[in-house]
Amino acid sequence: MGKRDKAQWITRPAASAAVRYGLALLSVAAAAGMAQLFLHFHLPLAFNAFALTAIAVAFWYGGTKPGILAAVLSALVRSYIFDPQINSISHVLYDLVFLVFALLMTGVTRARDDLEVRVAERTAELTRANEDLKLEIAERNRAEEALRQTQSDLARISRVTTMGELTASLAHEVNQPITAAVTDANTCLRWLTRDQPDLGEARDAASRVVRDAARATEIISRIRSLFKKGTPRRELVDVNEIIRGMVALLRSEAARHSISMRTELSEGLPQIMGDRVQLQQVLMNLMINGIEAMKDVDGPRELSIKSQSAEDEQLMVSISDSGIGLPPQQAERIFDSFFTTKQDGTGMGLRISRSIVESHGGRLWGANNPPRGASFQFTLPSKTDNHE
Repeated sequence: MGKRDKAQWITRPAASAAVRYGLALLSVAAAAGMAQLFLHFHLPLAFNAFALTAIAVAFWYGGTKPGILAAVLSALVRSYIFDPQINSISHVLYDLVFLVFALLMTGVTRARDDLEVRVAERTAELTRANEDLKLEIAERNRAEEALRQTQSDLARISRVTTMGELTASLAHEVNQPITAAVTDANTCLRWLTRDQPDLGEARDAASRVVRDAARATEIISRIRSLFKKGTPRRELVDVNEIIRGMVALLRSEAARHSISMRTELSEGLPQIMGDRVQLQQVLMNLMINGIEAMKDVDGPRELSIKSQSAEDEQLMVSISDSGIGLPPQQAERIFDSFFTTKQDGTGMGLRISRSIVESHGGRLWGANNPPRGASFQFTLPSKTDNHE
């Protein structure tokens, strides 16, 4: 199928040859009819204008051959019906006008048909490209979803591994309020079993039992949330509250290594839109890194956690230690996957932490502290409309 046939198939799929040639005959007949009316106004040359219109219609809607047929018919009708008395030179001139017009319309029609072919071909290419793009986008979305799931699973494995390393400290942290509750319960019983029960003292002891039990429940709840598997869930969270929770959870681990923890939390910080468990994991990773960096050093051991407002409507959290500092000449590699200076480290804690912070629209970096130790800071957008 040639380009011209293809163009007509595209633009006039329902027009048969009979219809197109019939259109040429009909347009010339209509021109002749209109010219007959104008003869009453003594306008014998009106047919020429109507004939040119008929030729144009036949070319445009019928194609090249019906247009040529309309031009020939117009010349015959003009010669034998409307201008039979005109001399031969006039006949030739009028026929030349029709011929030139027919040639012009042939060029216009061909250009139109070629343009339609190019437009149709380009449209088909764009349609195919659009379908390919849709498939590519769908495939990319599936890959991104698989990557997010993998990252989520890896982050959970990292949390579980870390919590496993803290088993002794966590057991001690939970055991403290339980032991206190048992002691207070025994005290309560002693006050009640006296010859003259002291209800006031018993009530105070019972209140301490309730408080210690609630503390143990809160610790267990924090631990369970870190073990929990689920899709990230964004909600309004108080960063200071998360910091306080992690300080309480890691207090015993720090005490095991004679490390004091100090917090400087700015009041009135806005809440952020984030995933509570993921942000807990970032703080846990950074705080445990600080604890491990100090457990074998001489001198004061202090882990400092600060929160404050930062520029561009962001808030910043800093975790500083007085440990061994970042590895010389390798400070830029600490966030690389599987890079670690620990004998039994996985090299994924900082990489996961940075990914979590960046997914929240923030930034995480580290630097050495003078005269010793290291500091890690991360920022988070404080706008509540932040989302991934």
